[in-house]
Amino acid sequence: MKYNLELPYTLLDVFTSRPFFGNQLAVFVEANVDRAAMQAIARELNLSETVFVHRAPGAVASLQIFTPFHEMRFAGHPTIGAALVLADDAGWVEPAALEFDLQLGVGPVRIVIERGTSATVAWLTTPPVQFGAQFGTAEAAAMIGLSAQDMRADLPAGLAGADVPFLYLPVVSETEVDRAGVAPDEVRARAGWDDINGIYVYALTGDGVYSRMFAPMSGIAEDPATGSAAGPLAAMLDRTGALPAGDRFTIRQGVAMGRESELFVRRHRGGNEPAFQVGGSAVRAGRGTLFV
Repeated sequence: MKYNLELPYTLLDVFTSRPFFGNQLAVFVEANVDRAAMQAIARELNLSETVFVHRAPGAVASLQIFTPFHEMRFAGHPTIGAALVLADDAGWVEPAALEFDLQLGVGPVRIVIERGTSATVAWLTTPPVQFGAQFGTAEAAAMIGLSAQDMRADLPAGLAGADVPFLYLPVVSETEVDRAGVAPDEVRARAGWDDINGIYVYALTGDGVYSRMFAPMSGIAEDPATGSAAGPLAAMLDRTGALPAGDRFTIRQGVAMGRESELFVRRHRGGNEPAFQVGGSAVRAGRGTLFV
């Protein structure tokens, strides 16, 4: 059989330093295909996201990010994964360059690279966060199949996002996070369905946050790591004085899926408004070629 194109890609596990954990990502560098083909490729690979990297004026690169269902203007683990590929593999970033911009649908996103002895960490600066409707404990519980007693009434439950919002629902402990599910009819009635990125269930722990993120509206039953949700979560907690102590904390996600992830969040100092950076490492899981 003859193919028009052979497209190489790198398969990463993002927000982890261990193979076969974290969130899977396929990175295509300079794939010469149109948007319809990109969407078809993302559907074929059926990962949470697939990212296509292009040359761009005024930035190291521009990114186009796709779930199996649609294109995303901003997403966390594709941005982190692409940044690490560009910095370490593709040769698009000078070895001494520790800060650069990537162009996304929401605009330029600043990347900071930290090279450590054990792993390289890439940090993205979360774009400005917008806040939406808030929900009471009974409403919040109904949307994830729990009771009002399972919810934290003193933590924010509501919509927030750096682009399309997430629905954030706080529960009392890790046990309730693992018990949570999605009640589609309740979510549609109270928060909308196509208007949100996903349902983010979280609990504060002794050293940070334990979470799960469900996004069936994007073709993702559950996401092992959601970098685009981490910054808005920190912004929500910061508004109510509930941010974990210190300028940095860790989010553990994907545990219930057997793909435990670690997302680092820190307050970005500078400017008039508080901003938050989200960071993580990645493991090269493999390389392949897709025939188109």
